[in-house]
Amino acid sequence: MSKQVIKKKNGKSKSVYGAAPKAQEIESHILAVLVSNEPGVLARVVGLFSGRGYNIDSLTVAETDHDEHLSRITIVCSGTPSVIEQIKSQLGRLVCVQNVCDLTSYGLYVDRELALIKVVCTGEHRIEALRIGGIFRARAVDSTLESFVFELTGRAEKIDAFIDLMRPLGLIDVSRTGVAAISRGKEFIST
Repeated sequence: MSKQVIKKKNGKSKSVYGAAPKAQEIESHILAVLVSNEPGVLARVVGLFSGRGYNIDSLTVAETDHDEHLSRITIVCSGTPSVIEQIKSQLGRLVCVQNVCDLTSYGLYVDRELALIKVVCTGEHRIEALRIGGIFRARAVDSTLESFVFELTGRAEKIDAFIDLMRPLGLIDVSRTGVAAISRGKEFIST
């Protein structure tokens, strides 16, 4: 099927189907999802993402209310604004989901991540690793004559920068928790 084109007075062509939609930019959003703490809930939430081809950049989950049997899942995901709205809508339809809050759109929030970073080095590299660790307020939680394990908390960007600086000094392993986030002020996520 060929596309129908109408000529405009200035000689430029225009489609009869209208202008193509403007490309939407990919945005990163932090979603706080309050769920019933029962078997299979995480699998259903993750299944929603994988079944529709959405990517999860970070995922953390833990029980937050033992008496009410509630857990909080913090998901960092990326997509166009329409994809993010679709994700929130589909999460909200799951039976086990009590509430979905897009912290990125909601207002001010605090987010942090924990990382353990293992660096194997000796001599000048060892001194430099300790110096950089001090600048980043990373704590050496394990040390041998040839290695360090640093503990670092902060925004994901801070952890990424620290990892980049440790690479040439002997970085061999990284373990990250994923983002934990909470809204600022008196507002909170409720059922």
